[in-house]
Amino acid sequence: MAEARATIPDFELRREVDMSEVVALRERLGETADQRPSVDDFIVKAVALALREFPRVNGSYRDGRFEGHSRVNVGIAVAAPDALLVPTIFDADRRSLAEIAATAQTLAARVRDGSITPAELGGATFTVSNLGMYGVDSFSAVIYPPQAAILTAGSLRPRPVVDPSGDLVARPTIVLTLACDHRILYGAEAARFLTWLAELLERPRALLG
Repeated sequence: MAEARATIPDFELRREVDMSEVVALRERLGETADQRPSVDDFIVKAVALALREFPRVNGSYRDGRFEGHSRVNVGIAVAAPDALLVPTIFDADRRSLAEIAATAQTLAARVRDGSITPAELGGATFTVSNLGMYGVDSFSAVIYPPQAAILTAGSLRPRPVVDPSGDLVARPTIVLTLACDHRILYGAEAARFLTWLAELLERPRALLG
């Protein structure tokens, strides 16, 4: 963390995302599936697909140069007693939503009971962190070197939104914050990635494939 703050020229982008369709889809899946995916699981799946479309966001800055990765491995920040650990969901872009949900649940349990292994804590090419369960609307996170970026999610709650007809309505939304290493990413590309991610979450049926 000290290395990241001292050496990474970072910038941040924020976007509020309408999660109405994710909430509705979760309810439907809860009626038919053994395990209902969490909001985090939807975010991880959407991130993985977006990283496949924007490979530079999935890259690293190492030894003064950009390094690309052929695999999309998403780290998920999990709070442990007196620590924050980031286990990895490997090849997240190739996993189904149900597989991501099951893997994330297993990894989180292993972090909390202390049985997580070093191999499960390494190899991430991108990280997702969520503090929404604590009522935090949005927050900034430290990039994990040598990753290019980290995404944070705040609380999912009703917020005022202007619908297409111009009426003010309450919709469940979430604020996503993308922190980027400016040595790898520029604002326009990072913005396109965040826009693509938001569109996936606002039309989440594509995440079921």
